[in-house]
Amino acid sequence: MKLYRTGSGSFLERGSSRYRVPEPSWDALITHPDLRGYLDSLITGPGHRAEPGETALLAPIGSQEVWAAGVTYYRSRDARMAESTQAGGSDFYDRVYAAERPELFFKAAAGRVAAPGAAVRIRADSSWSVPEPELTLVVNPSGAVIGYTVGNDMSARDIEGENPLYLPQAKVYDRSCALGPCVLISPDPLPASTNIRLEIERAGSIKFSGATTLAQLHRKIEVLVNYLFRDNVFPVGVYLMTGTGIVPPDSFTLAAGDRVRITIDAIGTLENTVMQGRP
Repeated sequence: MKLYRTGSGSFLERGSSRYRVPEPSWDALITHPDLRGYLDSLITGPGHRAEPGETALLAPIGSQEVWAAGVTYYRSRDARMAESTQAGGSDFYDRVYAAERPELFFKAAAGRVAAPGAAVRIRADSSWSVPEPELTLVVNPSGAVIGYTVGNDMSARDIEGENPLYLPQAKVYDRSCALGPCVLISPDPLPASTNIRLEIERAGSIKFSGATTLAQLHRKIEVLVNYLFRDNVFPVGVYLMTGTGIVPPDSFTLAAGDRVRITIDAIGTLENTVMQGRP
């Protein structure tokens, strides 16, 4: 089942049917002690069926923080090593790829997250920026993964490559993150064969496309969550991006007006336009 958030409330989708979610607070939904049971009751109970219609979607997030894991795919490791060679930090990424401790970093507060169909940004002081398509975990306060969504971790590769210590500036800025279109509520992990696909459209034609599967994810999801929760408390839960296995060639950079589409099997497609500079 899929959970969507809109300006007029939330709704649940299973198959071709939609159901109103009377709980007005997204935070209360994510922290519900029996979320799956509660949603099942809406499907079986009377009075909650909703008519399908055109509804503007919001990012499926309340007041949760968004965190991210880096260098979790071999392709990402290679790209990070290449971009930071001149700065003398290339072996850092090789070492973190092989280390027991993963790279984890804060990505966005909820207010900086772009909704499906909204604009994501490239920094005005970056000349080499890319989207990073990522499976994103929805984790409740006790550290249990309750669902999955599609994430776009926008990154300024030139800024990070200049010096790895510039990672926060390369990664954390307004609308550097997008989530959606929904949260797939599932107690089971997604299969390793799950496809992640990226398309970047420019002026009506596909400028770049790529794909990977979760089989290429080097880190176990439960390990990433365990490290995130070791010395952090998340009273309303947290979102954790799991890294990217799709990296455009070094000759590619995003441009204003591009359309970024990220599709993950069983979840759906997150699409955003690209703008440059301050919103």
